[in-house]
Amino acid sequence: MSQQEKQNQTVGKLRDKLSNNLDIDAERKEEIYLGICNSVSLRDISYWIEVLFSAGIATLGLVLNSPAVIIGAMLISPLMGSILGNGLALAAGDVILAIRAIIKLAFSCFLAISFAVLLVSVLPFKEMTPEILARTQPNILDLVIALFSGAVGSVALCKKPKGVATSIPGVAIAVALMPPLCVVGYGFGIAISVNMMNGLRIAKGGGLLFFTNLVAITFTAMIVFLTLHIDSARTKQTIREWRKKHRETVWIKNILDIFPESKHLKKIGGLRGRFILLGITFLAILVPLYQSFTQLKQEVVVKRQENNIHSAVRSIWLQEFANSINNEPRSFISKISTRKLNQKLMVQLHIFTSHLYTPGEQNYFIEMLAERLNKPSELISLNLIEIPTAQSEILNQISEEEPSAPIITIAELQANLLQEVKSALLNLKFPPPAKMINYEFISSPSKSTAIRIVYLSEREIDKDAQVLLANDIRQRLNYPSIKISMKRIAENPINIQFEDESTTFTSQSLEALDSTASILQQQPSLNLKIITNQTRAKEIKGYLKSKWKINEERIIEQLTEETQTDAIIQLNSEQ
Repeated sequence: MSQQEKQNQTVGKLRDKLSNNLDIDAERKEEIYLGICNSVSLRDISYWIEVLFSAGIATLGLVLNSPAVIIGAMLISPLMGSILGNGLALAAGDVILAIRAIIKLAFSCFLAISFAVLLVSVLPFKEMTPEILARTQPNILDLVIALFSGAVGSVALCKKPKGVATSIPGVAIAVALMPPLCVVGYGFGIAISVNMMNGLRIAKGGGLLFFTNLVAITFTAMIVFLTLHIDSARTKQTIREWRKKHRETVWIKNILDIFPESKHLKKIGGLRGRFILLGITFLAILVPLYQSFTQLKQEVVVKRQENNIHSAVRSIWLQEFANSINNEPRSFISKISTRKLNQKLMVQLHIFTSHLYTPGEQNYFIEMLAERLNKPSELISLNLIEIPTAQSEILNQISEEEPSAPIITIAELQANLLQEVKSALLNLKFPPPAKMINYEFISSPSKSTAIRIVYLSEREIDKDAQVLLANDIRQRLNYPSIKISMKRIAENPINIQFEDESTTFTSQSLEALDSTASILQQQPSLNLKIITNQTRAKEIKGYLKSKWKINEERIIEQLTEETQTDAIIQLNSEQ
């Protein structure tokens, strides 16, 4: 017997001894292997129902921001079987089990994501909730949690059902495979219906978290199954006999036999190759996870520094400034806000006070805060916002003064209102390809105040996006009851035809030209693009100028060959 064989025999005995200590005998190993092989079957209808229900519960829980509902979806945990199947396949070098587990997992993910996209598409509200946001920025800690959870789940699966069954729900909750998948579906749903870039960013974060859990559980399951020697010689022999009668396994084996290249998969079956494969995958996900973890650490450091500053400000104020000289209450802090700008700390305090603070007192506060924070006083600025209380002498002085503010006229009020509307609509973002070109402010004694938004687009903005835009405008104006409507101007190209071998427009083309010219008169920010030969372009420009008084500077020509008989016109907002 060679030295290598002796080492393998020794390692095998140690693995068997450990499994015996955990009360996992040869029969139990066969049960585990057969159970996992059966769990990756595609013909189990109840499994697919569980996937659908779990995805539906998780998606609704995420959108409603309900941890209890999300935990309900976690407890179903239908994906654990396929992932543990991957771990066992890597531990035993079982190519057929690996293929079956991967196929089932891929179909399961597709079904869950598709169902989540469908639910998000039909829901009337699509706001980002904290439960969704928490699953878009995974870090190394999520990887560690998944490693521990995968190990516990694998051990719980291997041991005979006694008291250990109580750990299964906890493992399912800790791993939480379905919610990240539903976050991916939520992201795709948002990308389709609301905002492409934001939706893809959400889907990317949820996908990274799911892939992290998948890799970690597969790795720890592989380690546990290897350690417990689930792939013993007796177990493998039992599995070979079972596969001869199992239809799915026979079907996959026949497909593999068709392709000679499938024999190369056995090279990956070596233990070293399997560890290298998982190691490369780990390194691939560690990069984004470490970046997220670094960002989290920076945010925690900034938050801790901010809390220390707030604590110092409150402590100094209570000790030195909250009471007057005769120890009577003088002020209290309502709000503290801080920010750093070019190494300078800017502190803003909102206080209620009965006596205003002098510049000298404010400078004294800055000096004390600088000493407490070990910073030069020149690098600290204070913006003190003082709100007089009922006992304040300031209020008494104000009540005695005559109002000196000039009376605002109706014309000035109207101008201020229009300016406020203009400022509110500035930088209003429309879903591509729509572009806002104008708005109409409608005020009537008999009707509610309204704003009609005029936009240029090839297609109508969908109803959900219109609702979101309207709510955004109401929030900007701080006017919840104002009516918002949308009016689309078509950006689609229009074909202009001429009578045979002449410069006379057809009747249908004249109607199209008149309609387009009317829009140009009403919307001075729009231009007209003409694609045709020089002769036709001259006729169209002449018609628009003579009948509709359209300035030639608003007409953009794109000349073609003289052989082109028709013309194409298109409204656009390019300058």
